[in-house]
Amino acid sequence: MTSPTKFQNFRAFLRKALALALPYFNSDQKWKARGLLAAIVALNLGAVYMLVLINDWNRVFYDALQNKDQATFWRELGRFTYLAFGFIIIAVYRFYLRQVLEMRWRAWMTTHYLDRWLANKAFYQLELNRFSKGVDAPPDNPDQRIAEDVNSFTSATLGLSMGLLNAVVTLASFIGILWTLSGSFSFDFQGSSHTIPGFMVWMAVLYCAVGSVLAHYIGRPQIQLNFQQQRVEANFRNHLVRMREYSESIALDRGEPVERQFLGDRFGAVLGNYWQLIKAQKRLIWFTTGFGQAATVFPFIVAAPRFFSGAIQLGELMQIASAFDRVQGALSWFVDNYDSLAAWRATTDRLTSFEESFQALQKAPLETTEATVPDTLQIDQMDLALPGGVALFSAHGLRLQAGESVLIKGPSGSGKSTLFRALAGIWPWARGKLQRPADFDQRVMFLPQRPYFPVGSLRQALAYPEPVNHYGDQQLKQALTDALLPHLSTRLDDDDSWGQKLSGGEQQRLAIARALLKQPRWLFVDEATSALDEAAERTVYERLQALVKSQNGALVSIAHRPGVAAFHATQWVLTPGTGEGDARFRMSAA
Repeated sequence: MTSPTKFQNFRAFLRKALALALPYFNSDQKWKARGLLAAIVALNLGAVYMLVLINDWNRVFYDALQNKDQATFWRELGRFTYLAFGFIIIAVYRFYLRQVLEMRWRAWMTTHYLDRWLANKAFYQLELNRFSKGVDAPPDNPDQRIAEDVNSFTSATLGLSMGLLNAVVTLASFIGILWTLSGSFSFDFQGSSHTIPGFMVWMAVLYCAVGSVLAHYIGRPQIQLNFQQQRVEANFRNHLVRMREYSESIALDRGEPVERQFLGDRFGAVLGNYWQLIKAQKRLIWFTTGFGQAATVFPFIVAAPRFFSGAIQLGELMQIASAFDRVQGALSWFVDNYDSLAAWRATTDRLTSFEESFQALQKAPLETTEATVPDTLQIDQMDLALPGGVALFSAHGLRLQAGESVLIKGPSGSGKSTLFRALAGIWPWARGKLQRPADFDQRVMFLPQRPYFPVGSLRQALAYPEPVNHYGDQQLKQALTDALLPHLSTRLDDDDSWGQKLSGGEQQRLAIARALLKQPRWLFVDEATSALDEAAERTVYERLQALVKSQNGALVSIAHRPGVAAFHATQWVLTPGTGEGDARFRMSAA
């Protein structure tokens, strides 16, 4: 039962590895990719052919030494110069073309995964799933999968596949030479005489078969240890990045000792797993080094009796040793590359799970159609749940028309912000029917409590996500002034980390300036003025209200401050459910 299961797992793994590797060679770049691969294969075959010629040169050269044939000696030295030069040219261009193919393959795979990660808000849903109970955990650290694992996969796949090809071709080229040179081995057993033709070939096969089996059992723990090492390294690096992002909050809370403990724990996991990996590698190196050293003298030991008996000359002995070394090296490919194979399998498993996570993303069953009544957002029926399936609330029969303003009220944690996510189309755990205005996607804007600003110039932060050349300097400065940030109007071209440089209130006002600049029709504000004083909040709400009125749009807000209610004519209120269904709250107009 065990062997078939292992074989089936191995076949499944190979199918997954091929599924990762083949798309590039069938993509729009397939002819360049296939051409480079064919050139690399041809150069590998050429390198093996040169080794065959050098092997034959060994026989002639060493025979000349034994026979003290000076003319042949110098002629063969000149021939070796041509052979070595040809081999060097092949080796250089084989390396160069492999690096070119590896770079292009990595570029294609990186672009492919970036597109998939960013498409349909997959990056957002993967993070939601990661911290949710009751759902399959997605792969950790997608940044590492894209930045490092793709690079490791392309490099290792090319290196190992070309190495395997080289081993197979070398074996096919030298096994005949070794068979011819090694002669036969005769012995008597129980009164009968037995002869083994191609004795050196069988010895090489036996030697490498035993070595491969032992290498597998000695090195097998490295597969899981390599997989684990990549994960704990990424967790440690991710926490360092988060400390940079939240440096001010940590400093204000005097959280350095706690963060030091967290970092120590994560780095401890790195060191602990790495120590186990080192010990596993040490065990394998003990074996592989001994295996390789023994292989150096093994052919001389086996062929020495024929040499001392005069059956073969020194040149033939050296040729036998060279051919045996090539055959043994080809058959020992698995032993020599076990460590690399273990790391490659771990990388492949990580990329495979990343690929599978995209296929497992949940599609929202929320039916979204264009509103039958122009300029109207209508929730016919909507049920929202958490990623684990826990119901949040249900709503039905709610309508928002152009010219209206709505305040959403309800207890903290009841799902108000999740409603905004569902209306924006990014929440996959929403079902029901929603009618939206025809221009909703083009003219909508959501202002969260904590906005995002890219690192770069203030001009880029203000225009995000649109290109900076969409707006002139005067427009940008006016938006900053209207959002009560006139002191920033002279810093449009300053580069900084604005999400950390500005205070919470300044960040919220910069997001409001972005809304004033873009002039949406449908504006959804989620506690986006919570860091402002009441006077500033009143001023910016007056300007937001004037904005949507000038665009014949609507304003929807989530807020707890009483002063915000004055800017909204209607309220949608979340109240505890009546026990019908699983919804904890129900939303209705008040």
